[in-house]
Amino acid sequence: MALLAEYLKRIKPSATIAVTDKARALKLAGRDVIGLGAGEPDFDTPDNIKEAAIKAIRSGKASKYTAVDGLAELKQAVSRKFKRENNLDYKPSQIIVGTGGKQVLYNALMATLNPGDEVIIPAPYWVSYPDMVLLAGGEPVAVPTTMEDGFKMRPEALEKAITPKTKWIIFNSPSNPTGAAYTRDELKKVTDVLVKHPHVHVMTDDMYEHLVYDDFKFFSPAEVEPRIYDRTLTINGTSKAYCMTGWRIGYAGGPEPLIKAMAMIQSQSTSNPAAVSQWAAVEALDGVQDFIPKHNAIFKERRDLCVSMLNQSRGLKCPTPEGAFYVYPSCAGTMGRTAPSGKKLETDEDFVTELLESEGVAVVQGTPFGVGPAFRISYATKTEDLEEACRRIQRFCGNLK
Repeated sequence: MALLAEYLKRIKPSATIAVTDKARALKLAGRDVIGLGAGEPDFDTPDNIKEAAIKAIRSGKASKYTAVDGLAELKQAVSRKFKRENNLDYKPSQIIVGTGGKQVLYNALMATLNPGDEVIIPAPYWVSYPDMVLLAGGEPVAVPTTMEDGFKMRPEALEKAITPKTKWIIFNSPSNPTGAAYTRDELKKVTDVLVKHPHVHVMTDDMYEHLVYDDFKFFSPAEVEPRIYDRTLTINGTSKAYCMTGWRIGYAGGPEPLIKAMAMIQSQSTSNPAAVSQWAAVEALDGVQDFIPKHNAIFKERRDLCVSMLNQSRGLKCPTPEGAFYVYPSCAGTMGRTAPSGKKLETDEDFVTELLESEGVAVVQGTPFGVGPAFRISYATKTEDLEEACRRIQRFCGNLK
């Protein structure tokens, strides 16, 4: 009898985790490797958040189980955050806290998808979205976007993708992997389509909400179009803006029956997120926010450095993203050329493999994100390392024959 379940054949390991693990292994082996694969800030968690965690430990608040769906104090903080920053009213009974945004997304799909249900995912997309849909028994439906459109989904493309089987659209702005972010007007055109299709629910991943540049103003779909509020799950977390990736706290606001179903799934899988992380998250959401614009100023400098240096690399074309901490350059101009090893580049996987082997720069190939040939760089790393990595990329592209 085979041990492993058949449905595992439908999914793939995370490409972003794979490249990070490979870069880490090469470093341990003594190679000079600059890793640009991990999607996490290089800044440390702010001190006020750390102190809140230490206080919770010393007072005994972190020693026991909490409610499965999150501390009452954290759910209240999330409710205040949604009202203050997104003009969205969610009662604590409409809020769930999970072990990272990834668990919240997964639980929502597990709670709602039946075999054959379709989930629309604009591409390029975060690599985990389609596989989570497949794990939950649904069918991912990719809607490709183009660099010429700023990697933003056209309303007519969304309209064409909707069928009677469509259960969800997963919407991520600013985007991982492209950094593309929708203006209010662009978002309104998308929500105008969704208003016409009341059977389609909206799962909005707002994890990069605070990481926007050049006076860009963030809006969430249910904020722009209140008529979709009752069928929207608004997902966010503390990982990116608050430099808390390792603390593993995500949360969502949505319809109460859906939140209850997600909590039931959580109760039979992980139970509550770590209590100490939840107390830290209360401080993150309610405490001082002055470090965010300081971090963003540094991220913007790094973005501009990357875009400039990559566009000076032979065969690469890199647009300027509005948010997050990624760039997503096309490497189509390098296809068919030969690397120093003698390998002919036929795919973006060939490109990133040869780049890592010859120059010690780890990036993630674009194909797992749904649109290639391209690759993703995370510029959430030290500026001097980023500049050196871009020099190596320039050299690699210049040496292609």
